[in-house]
Amino acid sequence: MKILILNGSPRLKGNTSYALSVILDGIINNTQHEVETVNVTKLKVSGCSACDACRSNGGDCVMKDDTKSIIDKVYAADAIIFGTPVYWSGMSAQMKAVIDKFYSKTVQLMEKSKKVGVVAIGTGIVSNKQYELIHDQVRNFCKFLDWDMKFNLSYSANAPDDLRKMESAADELMDAWKALL
Repeated sequence: MKILILNGSPRLKGNTSYALSVILDGIINNTQHEVETVNVTKLKVSGCSACDACRSNGGDCVMKDDTKSIIDKVYAADAIIFGTPVYWSGMSAQMKAVIDKFYSKTVQLMEKSKKVGVVAIGTGIVSNKQYELIHDQVRNFCKFLDWDMKFNLSYSANAPDDLRKMESAADELMDAWKALL
């Protein structure tokens, strides 16, 4: 199984990066699955201009940026884990830009079923609607693409190292990937 972990946080040592590193450790230490982590905030992905050139050229975005490489990775993966901080009740803009570019390969992405997990980390209490909005957004595009959303986790963590202090979160994250099997 090819597992792609997409990190939507610009903080390399923040809570989202930590959460995804724990998941990565769980996968690496317990399986032989191929896994890759990509920090999407380090990519240059422009917004979709709705030019529809991708519709006539096999699904490749014509923008001169990192769209093709990241969408090709998404296409090749059997499972994708989206990790994002909560920004103004939604996922990070960088993560959303990548997801918007799924449009370029909609038909191809619909033909290959994927298993999906989501980790959202914000400063508000976990019962806050902001987490639900992110999970619902991912759930909606998964339903459209006929992908299977296997887990969604939410954590409240303010300081960049708050999540590290939550032992129960680390245990949950270490095993989260198992839902993808």
